[in-house]
Amino acid sequence: MSLSMPTPPIDWEAVKTLLHGIETIADRSQCQKLSSDYHTFSPILVPQLADKVADLVVRPANEAEVRQVAQVCAQRRIPLTVRGAGTGNYGQCVPLAGGIVLDMTRLNQVRWVKDGVACVAAGAKLGAIAKVTQPQGWELRMMPSTYRIATIGGFVAGGSGGIGSITYGQLRDRGNILALKVMTLEEEPRLIELRDRDVQKVSHAWGINGIITELEIALAPVQPWVDVVVSFADFMQAARFSQQLSNEDGLVKKLVSTFAWPIPRYFSALRPYLVENCHCALLIVAESAMGSVQDLVTDFGGTIVYQKLAQDSGKSINLIEYTWNHTTLHARTLDPSITYLQTLFPADPDLKLIEHLYHYYGDEVMMHLEFIRANGQALPAGLQLVRFTTADRLTEIIRYHEAQGAFIANPHTYIIEDGGRKQMDLEQLAFKAEVDPYNLFNPGKTRAVG
Repeated sequence: MSLSMPTPPIDWEAVKTLLHGIETIADRSQCQKLSSDYHTFSPILVPQLADKVADLVVRPANEAEVRQVAQVCAQRRIPLTVRGAGTGNYGQCVPLAGGIVLDMTRLNQVRWVKDGVACVAAGAKLGAIAKVTQPQGWELRMMPSTYRIATIGGFVAGGSGGIGSITYGQLRDRGNILALKVMTLEEEPRLIELRDRDVQKVSHAWGINGIITELEIALAPVQPWVDVVVSFADFMQAARFSQQLSNEDGLVKKLVSTFAWPIPRYFSALRPYLVENCHCALLIVAESAMGSVQDLVTDFGGTIVYQKLAQDSGKSINLIEYTWNHTTLHARTLDPSITYLQTLFPADPDLKLIEHLYHYYGDEVMMHLEFIRANGQALPAGLQLVRFTTADRLTEIIRYHEAQGAFIANPHTYIIEDGGRKQMDLEQLAFKAEVDPYNLFNPGKTRAVG
């Protein structure tokens, strides 16, 4: 598909008049900044998206202003791309056709918290939500490593899981997202409430089928968590330890991450605790589980080299920010040539495929595993670091993984189907036809509708 998507001439001064009273940004440098995300992790996406910039950025403060923007866009046939904090990695919020970027960060209220549920506006940051829920005895079930700045709407629209997924699975799993409100892109916009199974019409659809304005999310009881770093002389022992810990349903945990050397070399703040040429696991486990965790560490020949108790939460090192795609961020800070893969490995108690790929690629594809819960079992998901050389070589690496039975959610494409989806959900496409009759939502991101 061509990225050249010309639109009819738009009288932007007239548009700004119609949006009077709503914060708008027309400065070119600001529009460029707010038209991007962390697709810069991909050397493939950078040149493809380099010149894609919004003509105008609009920051509504409430649902009435969101409706006003939607109405103007529908009536004037202006492409609209919804944005949270821009912490995604695939160009989800990059406006391929220009038009308006709708920055939702001013809709940031936590409306209420009760009985293990929070009702929040779409632009609320996950870290800010946690600060409201925790004093009431509840915490987020899962979050990305960018939780300090990522918005809940952006996480639901573009994310899939993160810290907490080892217990609560993926965002799309039943019971995690309870309800959504979405604004349509019609000449007379409607605010639609979706509940239970219907939230999947909008979840993880990259903003192509509605403006999420409000969400109800399920919470978890607050736990006293302990941060733990375990060192291993052998990578496969580290991986098998992590798999066994993930399989232990009686041990409450939030994070099980595993890193082959030399990835630990990129963790500057952790270097005083890490052993040269050794591999490591970064864990967040309930305080009550620590005795059993220590037993497992001993069984697999590991050594606990760092531990932060629950009472010291908020102090010193935050392990969350060394895991998931923060790992890639730390590595690229020291070596900008590094990129990454996203891989789901098949269930295998012996981790034979992981062992094969670890030895097959060596330091060219450095093994980084995040253990998640999927369909009732703990599985290793890879966010491997890749020493990038050429696009052809990166494609070879992806194809080899797939040929060996690994599932690759390609992070080097801006097309939904070519990433993790492979095929668009028919229910989502039907909902898009209903709420976006002029195909103005984030155009160009799905092959199914052009």
